[in-house]
Amino acid sequence: MALKSISIIGGCGHVGFPLGLALAQAGHQVTLIDLNEKTVAAVNSGYLPFREEGADEVLQRSIGKNLKATTDRESLKTTDAVIFVTGTEFEQNQNPEDHKILSVVRDYMPLVNTRALVILCSTLYPGLTQTVHGILSEYVSEVRLAFCPERMIQGKGLEEIAQLPQIISATSALAQEIAYEIFSTIAPKVIFLSPAEAEVAKLMCNAWRYLEFSVANQFYMMAENKGLDFHKILNALSDEYPRAKSFARPGLAAGPCLVKDTLQLTTYSELLPLSTAALQVNQSLPVFLIDQLDKKLDGLQNKTIAILGMTFKANNDDLRNSLSFELRDLLIRKNAKVICSDPYLMDSPQAQPAIAMADGVVLGVPHNEYLSLEIKKPFVDCWGIWKTTKSVSVFNEKQESLEKVIQRSLEP
Repeated sequence: MALKSISIIGGCGHVGFPLGLALAQAGHQVTLIDLNEKTVAAVNSGYLPFREEGADEVLQRSIGKNLKATTDRESLKTTDAVIFVTGTEFEQNQNPEDHKILSVVRDYMPLVNTRALVILCSTLYPGLTQTVHGILSEYVSEVRLAFCPERMIQGKGLEEIAQLPQIISATSALAQEIAYEIFSTIAPKVIFLSPAEAEVAKLMCNAWRYLEFSVANQFYMMAENKGLDFHKILNALSDEYPRAKSFARPGLAAGPCLVKDTLQLTTYSELLPLSTAALQVNQSLPVFLIDQLDKKLDGLQNKTIAILGMTFKANNDDLRNSLSFELRDLLIRKNAKVICSDPYLMDSPQAQPAIAMADGVVLGVPHNEYLSLEIKKPFVDCWGIWKTTKSVSVFNEKQESLEKVIQRSLEP
């Protein structure tokens, strides 16, 4: 199996960068093409552009050898494969912005080697692979196109690429064969689907996780509204009961993928009322949390509130679509004074000083730094981190740390 020269459009982003590292580690010649000059310079100097577990060692071994970052598109003329990782966003009318992906493809294709395999890795609205196939036919006589969706957890991409099966779909047998040659060098297993099946599979994966959060969040709001300790109930019903083993814990379900992909499925089919309900439930949780704190403090006007954790998920530096900012905005509308603290943000106040200055506290994201905090002021914590030791005693008795329990439940 011959190694390939591979160019990744958006190669210094959260998907392209770990994928590029994995391919370079497998021996391929990899070029990360990115418009961000500062990020490109950082990567070429051996610095990670964001938090990515296990990436530093691979970057140090590969950069300047079979891995480079650049803003120059020159490598596209001779590359064996070009990978697009342009993401799909949503317009204000809740329609996917497919035109952005198509625009990027049209922008780069005149420069691409006519015999190169084109691989789409980002989430696609169903049917978009075939649309891209049509665009490519305007530039090449023989279209070689594959859709190989990424399924990695943000921040653990390099690790998961080596552990998870890779779905491969293509619009021709030759494209499928070449895609297999590439991904079989980094993935433990390959699964073949049609492009339409692969597109829906990727959306269903993230929508399912979002639905799981919505069930937990709905139960949480129901129990807490009735004055019950939800986490105590959850610990009891799941203790050594196999059918509740996968019961998700409540939390602020956010980030760049779960909401977006659930919206895409909802737009794709009118036969998904559960998806619409999940969006309503999860997006109502911040309002519920602020109402909880309002009651505990007998009003929020002129009160100082500390929000601990501003990123969209625990132990990560990514702020995209974080609902902690929705918490902040809701508090400001209540005329509260807000202190935002996060160990992953520069110039952010530390947790203890923020708590000391606050009348009340909201846990936005359960970073490891917060797990052992003892909050002696009114607080709201939907994650169940700061509950009494009685609430989590079942896990302590099993010698399973609270940190591991929470981390397992938070993986998207």
